[in-house]
Amino acid sequence: MQLVYHIGAHCTDEGLLMKCLQKNRKRLAEEGIVVPEPARARPVLRESMISLRGKPAPRELQETMLDAMMDEDGARRLIFSNESFICMPAKVLQEHMLYPMAGEKATWLAQLFPEAGCEFHLAIRNPATFVPALFARSNEKSFEGFIAGADPGRLAWSDVVRRIRNANPDAEFTVWCNEDTPLVWRDVLRSLSGHGPETELEGADALLATIMTEGGLKRMRAYLASNPPKTELQRSRVVAAFLDKFAIPEALEMELDVPGWTEDLVEDLTEAYEEDIFAIERMDGVNFIAP
Repeated sequence: MQLVYHIGAHCTDEGLLMKCLQKNRKRLAEEGIVVPEPARARPVLRESMISLRGKPAPRELQETMLDAMMDEDGARRLIFSNESFICMPAKVLQEHMLYPMAGEKATWLAQLFPEAGCEFHLAIRNPATFVPALFARSNEKSFEGFIAGADPGRLAWSDVVRRIRNANPDAEFTVWCNEDTPLVWRDVLRSLSGHGPETELEGADALLATIMTEGGLKRMRAYLASNPPKTELQRSRVVAAFLDKFAIPEALEMELDVPGWTEDLVEDLTEAYEEDIFAIERMDGVNFIAP
């Protein structure tokens, strides 16, 4: 059995990935892929993680967890998603780094079913927009209090990935950029679910529907139906072309209204992010999904 954990990050797909997989539960179940309802699975996983704190779960507890989370008799692949698996939003920037407990908490997850295969899936986001988005979701009234002295220029996703990899060297790890998600959406869905190449998931255009005009989406679907792409790369190029013409501007733009967030800082953070992406792409044991 393979355990798949989509661990965020916060402020990325906003739950759309899990909604799509949930919508296709019956179809996926035919391939031995089980997607437990989050409201049912998350309390079970959370309580077991807190109880064990990284110790391997006994076989009896594993069976109890499975019975509590799913009705199916068996599964070759179980998929869970929670952006707070490895950190609550309020603690993301503690210790002046991103997700300070990432390695430890990922181990807690991996040890829930220690004999099974384990996969982690993570979407990363440019700190220039990630930090303001996280602040907007917090209860902090002041940005200075929220960022708590952390230097935005030193926030590196490669550090997060490295800590998780070092703590869980046998786990598979897939990473992609939130900014690329519209172009790699189907690749990400396939990576999470492991469904066969012939399986078509209902609602696979759910994300595009939030950032592209209705007319543009219809034109794109018609074009793809008339000109079926031979590869996902070809499909990504088609999607990019239609997004360039029919994207909803306000859906793609973010107002960075936070103290000290100047254009120069945003440029510097973006440049550092691009270098960080390059570092992650070269990491051993990391599958990086790119357009």
